[in-house]
Amino acid sequence: MRSIVPRFVLFAAALFCLAAGAAENEEGFVSLFNGTNLTGWDGNPDFWSVADGAIRGETTKEKPTQGNTFCVWQGGTLEDFELLLSFRIRNGNSGVQYRSEEFKKWRIRGYQAEVCNAPKNVGFLYHERGRGRLVEVGQKVVIDENGKKNVVGSLGDWKTLTQDYKKQDWNHYRIVARGNHLMHFLNGVQTIDLVDNDPKGRLTSGVLALQIHAGPPMLVEFKDIRLKRLAPEAP
Repeated sequence: MRSIVPRFVLFAAALFCLAAGAAENEEGFVSLFNGTNLTGWDGNPDFWSVADGAIRGETTKEKPTQGNTFCVWQGGTLEDFELLLSFRIRNGNSGVQYRSEEFKKWRIRGYQAEVCNAPKNVGFLYHERGRGRLVEVGQKVVIDENGKKNVVGSLGDWKTLTQDYKKQDWNHYRIVARGNHLMHFLNGVQTIDLVDNDPKGRLTSGVLALQIHAGPPMLVEFKDIRLKRLAPEAP
């Protein structure tokens, strides 16, 4: 006789498997945002707040920002790490700064993972107040000891790599930095790969921050921000 398993038992087992898989995938990660307020973060309160469980950066026509401004995580500097977060941008331009420097109150320079609603750009690597655009979506780049950028390979066509990007909706970033090797992943798909051998330009440690870009009114949100510090790779 065929054994009949109650549906609720199968459902419970499925939930258990999903939870176990999620816990395994999240092993070693620490949440950087409590979902309630900006404890542990510092940004201009005219532009940064928390709403609906997300860090919100917003400018309006009546209240623009004079220059790019940032919400800076106060938990120390990042060296080798893996960062996970979700973002949603309604309009405007933003980014996730890492291994960066706060050279003036709420002003940042350093590596930036681009956040915008232009699929050709979201996911690329920018050097804020530094070397500018370093790696376009789909590129594998090596910057040599003289600071010259060399495209050494391809991850694929940008249209294919960003086809799952959801405009004005929640998307997921994974950023990995190990030594001078940097990678961005958008919704699970790798968008850039950089080996930075430039001794004058590369960044090996620095702060984490979220950006509001100067310009037209904009609104960006971040949530589920989790960090795992990585041990340096053996030489």
